[in-house]
Amino acid sequence: MSTNDQLVDKLKNVSEKDRKQIQDAQEMLGPDPSTMGFIKNLFWGRFREELVFPFPEEAAEERARCDALLNELDHYLKTEHPTIEIDQEQHIPDEAIQRLFDIGVMGMIIPQEFGGGGFGVTSYNRVLERIGQTCGSTAVMVSAHQSIGCGAINLFGTDEQKKYWLPRMAKGMLSAFCLSEPNVGCDAGGQETWCTESECGEYYIINGEKKWATSGALSGMFTTMCKHDVVDPKSGKTKTKVTALICTPDMDGIDIFSRNRAKCGIRGTWQARVRFTDVKVPKANLLHKEGRGVNVALTCLNWGRCTLSAGMVGAGRSAYLQALKWSETRYQFNRPIGEFELVRDYLATMAAYNYAMDAMLYMTTGIVDRNDEDIMLETAICKVFCSEMGFRCTNMAMQVMGGEGYMTENELERLWRDSRINTIVEGANEVMHAFVFAYGSKQLGEHMLAIRSAPWKHPLTGIKLAAQLFLGIRPGAPRVSGLDASLREHAHALETLTREFSHQVKRMFKVHEDAILTNQMVQRRLSSMVIWIHAMTCSLSRLDQSIKAGIDAKELEHDRAIVDHICAIGGHAVRKSIRGLDTNTDATMRAAADAVWATVGSMPHSDYSIPEKTPDESARGQGRVPDQTFIKQFGSGSIAERIERDVAQMEKDLA
Repeated sequence: MSTNDQLVDKLKNVSEKDRKQIQDAQEMLGPDPSTMGFIKNLFWGRFREELVFPFPEEAAEERARCDALLNELDHYLKTEHPTIEIDQEQHIPDEAIQRLFDIGVMGMIIPQEFGGGGFGVTSYNRVLERIGQTCGSTAVMVSAHQSIGCGAINLFGTDEQKKYWLPRMAKGMLSAFCLSEPNVGCDAGGQETWCTESECGEYYIINGEKKWATSGALSGMFTTMCKHDVVDPKSGKTKTKVTALICTPDMDGIDIFSRNRAKCGIRGTWQARVRFTDVKVPKANLLHKEGRGVNVALTCLNWGRCTLSAGMVGAGRSAYLQALKWSETRYQFNRPIGEFELVRDYLATMAAYNYAMDAMLYMTTGIVDRNDEDIMLETAICKVFCSEMGFRCTNMAMQVMGGEGYMTENELERLWRDSRINTIVEGANEVMHAFVFAYGSKQLGEHMLAIRSAPWKHPLTGIKLAAQLFLGIRPGAPRVSGLDASLREHAHALETLTREFSHQVKRMFKVHEDAILTNQMVQRRLSSMVIWIHAMTCSLSRLDQSIKAGIDAKELEHDRAIVDHICAIGGHAVRKSIRGLDTNTDATMRAAADAVWATVGSMPHSDYSIPEKTPDESARGQGRVPDQTFIKQFGSGSIAERIERDVAQMEKDLA
């Protein structure tokens, strides 16, 4: 029995359903990394400043190459890219996709030996940020192709798989990632698609259904996740794991029965539904190892969460700059609306959010580029912060522009619509808050549980912990010394907030004991604290870099004012969350939720949308049937071959 299993068995006041969920999550995530990342150290009250200071930078040669690509891309996006057509027609034209291949955008992360750009994650995200300023649909399509399509082959493919697929992916063939299902959203381990071994032993046989496969109908290959019974080499026992397999749309039994559905935002992207019926996949198409599909998925999601954030940094910046210009030129009551304090509050907040998002994004990509081992918390926090603050920027900009912001031709409403999806995908932010707390505090919680279970084994540590929790004697604050001397006040705030955050985590373990594992209100407050401490840290590191680089005095004065405001917002948010741990409306919320929940059974299924494959058999198939008479339909079947054929003909005509 593993240490994790032993500790789970010791949990009290935890239902069997919650206990199993905890065990499943621990098994899915696998063993803890051998080193702790920056975020996880914050839970222990440690500030590992060597991990965040100085602010990471790319090599000069790579940055110059990326600058050249960005110059070409910027010209194309400003003069040729059909952004409005993409949104209104709900389709990215084939020639626009091929243009991005030709510029080098679509193969950025593919090694040069396979025809790609060989760029790092930071450069790749700089490009996604620029695309996000112009077209959210295109940003999502590019990200899906590279982060979770190419990325899976690039990171986990065999030499033969890389030689075959990567050159194609670099030059003109889109790729997709089949993970989500009708009953599988954030629960990546809950796959209902299965693969079994054929009798001859040469194939895997897949049966199941996938949903939300971005570009699935346009792609020449897709990585498919499926449940798989695998023999554990250590125990000899059969365990149900997840395996990743490479599939192509021409395989017998693959049915892309829906190319896309009309939606609120990112309307130019297509999300396919794919049915697998006795699909024979050659054993050579195994990606990584049997039973290691979740590892493939989570690793690719680390990249995808960065690029999602990059798109939001771009969209947030576009929205902020539009609002800023509007507030200067829109007059009411005989003056620019930007002179009114409530509008100025929006402008200052948007500026702060944009700086913090940018700093957090490129801190995170720098961490990924240097191959740090423990990065899941950093990428998750980046996704949560940028998706939330980016959408807030579009929402505030909409308020500043008023009725004109709501008009299609002014394009802000498209940024607003495109941004809304990002708090949902790549792990809904509510799930991410729970993950940040659970994964961030896991080792600390296990440490405290071990002391509680056997205090005589840890007498000195137990005495110190008891003094902190029962007498309020906090340990010394960590020292933050890596910032410029002019930022000392902010460095001291980081020291104090880090110590207080760690203390509150430990205190909540004491107050709620094992019940904290299911108390999501407390978890979200603690998660919010560490997210804001990280946002402040990233922003100060970026400002420190600017100071030491000797940037223009006027620009530095501007940036100082913005970072001062970030730190004020962050400090206020942390202190508010601390107060909320003890003074809140949780009890009345739960009572009200119980009252509301008691009424749901009286609501007729036929009046409402019901998940098509809900496990509730009494509701399945009984929901409201939507009227799609005037909703655009996209047909079925793969069009990957047609796209490749049309592109080849276009290139022949141009030649």
